Amino acid sequence: MEKIVSTSLENSRVKKSFFDGNGLNEYTGSWDTTDVVHLLKRTMFGATIDNVNYFKSLTMSQAVDELLTPTPAPTSLPLNNYSSDGYTDPTGVAAWDTWINTGIDYPDDEMNQKRVNSMQCWWTGQLVNQQRSIHEKMTIFWHNHFGVDAGQHLADIPAKLWFDHYHTLRANALGNLKQLVKAITLNPAMLIYLNGNTNKKTAPNENYGRELQELYTIGKGSGSHYTEDDVRSAAIVLTGHAVDTNFAYYFDAGGHEDKNKSFSNFYGGTMITGRSGAAGANELDDLITMLFATTECAKFICRKIYSFFVYYKIDDSIENTIITPLAQVFRDSGYDIPTVLSVLFKSEHFYNLAYSSACIIKSPLDFVLGLTREFEVKLPDSTDMPSSYTAWGMLNQHSATLQQQILGIEQVAGWFPYYEGPVYHELWINSVTYSERNAYTDVMITVGDMMSMITMIIDPLAFAAKLPNPSDPTLLIEDSLNILYRVPLSDDSKLYLKQTILLTGQTTDYYWTQAWNDYIANPSDMVAKETVLTRLQSLYKYLMNLPEYHLS
Repeated sequence: MEKIVSTSLENSRVKKSFFDGNGLNEYTGSWDTTDVVHLLKRTMFGATIDNVNYFKSLTMSQAVDELLTPTPAPTSLPLNNYSSDGYTDPTGVAAWDTWINTGIDYPDDEMNQKRVNSMQCWWTGQLVNQQRSIHEKMTIFWHNHFGVDAGQHLADIPAKLWFDHYHTLRANALGNLKQLVKAITLNPAMLIYLNGNTNKKTAPNENYGRELQELYTIGKGSGSHYTEDDVRSAAIVLTGHAVDTNFAYYFDAGGHEDKNKSFSNFYGGTMITGRSGAAGANELDDLITMLFATTECAKFICRKIYSFFVYYKIDDSIENTIITPLAQVFRDSGYDIPTVLSVLFKSEHFYNLAYSSACIIKSPLDFVLGLTREFEVKLPDSTDMPSSYTAWGMLNQHSATLQQQILGIEQVAGWFPYYEGPVYHELWINSVTYSERNAYTDVMITVGDMMSMITMIIDPLAFAAKLPNPSDPTLLIEDSLNILYRVPLSDDSKLYLKQTILLTGQTTDYYWTQAWNDYIANPSDMVAKETVLTRLQSLYKYLMNLPEYHLS
């Protein structure tokens, strides 16, 4: 089949080199499918037809408000999905019982790794079954911000602590950033991971004090001027925060340095008054207050939010017109996360689609989970835990193969496409991962992804049936592209798709219309079903093979 001349990823980047100056004023323009899909693809994993229709029934402001509404914490817990093939949990947890709250013993790295894998499957299940909220994606945003790799510390950190770490992220994902930073700082998994638990007055460890400033609050932008002395002073403030033999947080007053700690002019020459005894723990509050009092802290976080949800290119125009005023909103709100997200997602700039649409390459999670959700791939019944964990594990593994694994962030700075400039998100795509992505979509639209008697497969008939006018081949293609693509195809390309795939060389639309209507009238007629099924499979396989499919 002759290749359609597609808009390349390179061309999609070039067209993003301009910015018309629209800023943070609230958007008052059209609110149609294109706008809704843009919002949903950026704030959720994929834009399902049902969600598009639902959010179109609201105003833009109502849609953003609902997306920013926190959802309840999961009621399920990670389960023992690993007692198979002769393996027995050495702590006595039975198969398909939860290993959470059954003690923190982990006699060997093998069992701890199995529990981490269980946690990864379970977390993937939370993402793919997300509600109409940004909550799950925002949890992933903070997971990247506070990057950790559970596999690097199997001998030091029980999997239960990573579950607690997840809950810390999720509970604060749509809360207050200052509270989130404090909670992460005192989180036992993070204390062990970045050596905070060994930070004592007799041997200060600068690791967390450095990352707290460099990665979590201030960053390394042009406005960041903290010093090495500031790193050392922060480390001394943080002495005494520790983890006991039961892996619970406690404050070791004897290990805390109670002298005064001075900071550079970047922090206004702040002096944190030393405290002895239990009061020494309160110096952390003074440190956080100092960090968040800087203008650079708010700008740094706003840049990360912008690059994650809008576009990674932040030039002087974006810095002055978007980041600076957005950072002021953030500071004025006391670092309330939903407030700053609301201003961004309701702004004229966000809906300036000539600038903000189709400029981000889908992350592996967006690619794998977005495909699953947008095509409404049938997953096992929620009561069938063995099958559910198999399916979640398959999704997790595919994302990991494409270089993004939950609880497997190899660098503390996060997944590398979120911080390695100048190309950033473009690093998700290379000759290997692009081929693997296409191989995955080819499997999903044909025979399905299979493992342990579980098959996940795209049902193109069900997808097309939810579109407004599936019997009209022109509108079928147009409506499909509205959901699946962020880059418009030319009229010639769409005509080529219709004539070559849906009409298979026929000259009139009636051929497809009759075939679709025959199928709808008698779905059990295998000949009628096969006629439309094979053409829809070819259509969606072709669309997912083009570079445009990988743009969000």
